[in-house]
Amino acid sequence: MPETMESAMLARWHQLTGTQMLQALVDGEVPHGAHHDLLGLRVTGARKGAVDETWRPPRQLANFAGSGVHAGYLAMVLDDACCAAGTSHGDRAYPMITLSLHLDFLRAVRPGQEYTVHAELVHAGRRRMVANARIVDAEGRTAAQARADVVPDTDFAERMRAAAEGDGP
Repeated sequence: MPETMESAMLARWHQLTGTQMLQALVDGEVPHGAHHDLLGLRVTGARKGAVDETWRPPRQLANFAGSGVHAGYLAMVLDDACCAAGTSHGDRAYPMITLSLHLDFLRAVRPGQEYTVHAELVHAGRRRMVANARIVDAEGRTAAQARADVVPDTDFAERMRAAAEGDGP
């Protein structure tokens, strides 16, 4: 059975910081997840408090008229980037829980075209983090932007500690 993003991250969770885990994704040591494949999204860079992604939305993400990518998918991509920026800050690769997501749609995102997505933390509190993300077209124009409030999923950390002690996943 091929390694999944989830199994690869679980196997490395105790050894890698959040930034190192995201870099393992960039380097191909951890496979991208099913949601990345669905969206046409790839993490291309990671540093503490920030991530870069490339996005080539497939035609299946178009709105009913086919004129642009459905806004819900833009929200999903921006949320993914904001959460990844939060994950990059941790001593481990904690999944993030989104508390709020504020979006601005500025221009159409066209299926089949390549975009870059940048996200960075603007507040890295111990409990709550705030991240900004942008989807940028090939001409450097922002197509959409978001601000998200995220928190680490501490229940996940407890499950990982229990798994390390042999008490289950």
